[in-house]
Amino acid sequence: MTTNNVKNAEESPESCKAEVKGSIPSWLQGTLLRNGPGIFSVGVTSYDHWCDGMAIMNSFAIKDGEVTYRSKFLRSDTYKANMTANRIVVSEMGTMAYPDPSKNFIFKAITFLNHTVPDFTDNGASNFIKYGKDYYATSETNYIRKIDPVTLETLDKVDYIKYLPVNLVSSHPHYDKEGNAYNIGTSIAEKAKTKYILFKVPAVSEKDKDKDAPALKNVEVICTVPCRSLLTPSYYHSFGITDNYFIFIEQPLKLDILKMATAYMRGVNWASCMKFCPEENTLIHLIDRKTGKVVETKYHTGPMVVYHHVNAFEDDGHVVFDVIAYNDNRLYEMFYLSKLKDNYGFQNDGYCKPSYKRFALPIQSDKGVAVGEDLVKLKYTTASAVKEKEGKLMCQAEVFCAGFELPRMNYDFNCKKHRFVYGNCVEESVLAKEIAKLDTETKERVYWSEDSCLPSEPVFIPKPKGESEDDGVVLASVINSNPGQSSFLLILDGRTFKEVARAYVKAPLNRDMHGLFIPREN
Repeated sequence: MTTNNVKNAEESPESCKAEVKGSIPSWLQGTLLRNGPGIFSVGVTSYDHWCDGMAIMNSFAIKDGEVTYRSKFLRSDTYKANMTANRIVVSEMGTMAYPDPSKNFIFKAITFLNHTVPDFTDNGASNFIKYGKDYYATSETNYIRKIDPVTLETLDKVDYIKYLPVNLVSSHPHYDKEGNAYNIGTSIAEKAKTKYILFKVPAVSEKDKDKDAPALKNVEVICTVPCRSLLTPSYYHSFGITDNYFIFIEQPLKLDILKMATAYMRGVNWASCMKFCPEENTLIHLIDRKTGKVVETKYHTGPMVVYHHVNAFEDDGHVVFDVIAYNDNRLYEMFYLSKLKDNYGFQNDGYCKPSYKRFALPIQSDKGVAVGEDLVKLKYTTASAVKEKEGKLMCQAEVFCAGFELPRMNYDFNCKKHRFVYGNCVEESVLAKEIAKLDTETKERVYWSEDSCLPSEPVFIPKPKGESEDDGVVLASVINSNPGQSSFLLILDGRTFKEVARAYVKAPLNRDMHGLFIPREN
């Protein structure tokens, strides 16, 4: 099976009823939104990296056992500028856009200045974020785009910098049961300091519920963490949270700000200014949510690259957190379109498999503990935290399995000890051909796959008043290459991982990144 990963998507803006096979549970009512790159070439120009493609949003609305589907391109300023010029004129992380050779010197000079102090793209092709009552398409820049989650219409452009000084922001926030959102961003060289800012976007208050102002206007800075090097902040994609702590991994994958400022002039993309430093350890910052202060104990581990946190919880004086970790940063390189023209072109070309890792951070005092002693006292994990010297612990993780990515779980168990995780299987390649349910207690996995089918990130939806952690369903959009068959929304039983139903859509689906489920009452 081969799938064209560089073909431009086609949008289906009108709601269309899907053909359902099987029986969708009556309690499953809501909308699954999926987001990812969809346009890879404009006119005679093409993007170099898959993540740079212009966003296409997909909606699967589930109501009373039926599914309706629609998709729309995000009408960002980036989209409008590129389409008007009929060429790529807005640079992305892996693709530098150069002006039409026919343009005059003044135009080229302005383009150069715009890249020296870059005004980043608003092409939110990574995920969706909910702030207050509003939903936004997001990537990792300072711009997000408000969208209508029903019609997928593109609405306001929002600049984080108007509300707090962040140039880059994670596309994986956390939410509490009150509707507050928590996120992290990087502030580059603001007042001669580069720092990471953890912030809270409060749920909409009664007095603001009928207003159109963005919830970000009430943003609260919880904590700032100084960057260990002024002009080379760490790259990150997500972070962890427990009832009392944030977990931020400052990894040795760094953005060189000075090199980024000169990238356009040197004829290279911004991604080339991201450097993995294997000679450096990974710092793990534990931040008290109540005080906003970093815990005095210094936790570190060997060099690694983490894109996705799974979950974190507290247990008997420890903060336990699970991540998907890589040994280096080769993952990004594998998504250059020259390597993605077919599914198998690079699977043995230096592919670095990720590992599901569990860390345990002791938060009790290490006074009286001898150098070389392991402070982790939990019986159910082999993770360790060995005292090296006063206030410094070397942490080693327990490895559950390899080749597992895009982890999702029952979010009702966020900040709680969890057992089950759902994700993509990437044993041989970054392109998953099957999805799995992982039991973190037994380490066993069960799988779903079908010939000539490529599933997306699986999203778990808990059954209201469910009897167990895995009582619910798993949703995944599936690209179907079988002749004469349509792509479909797959619905699996969360407990057995057996198929419950599928909904064939009358439109081609494209590979996407992330998404979220909006319950009908919201």
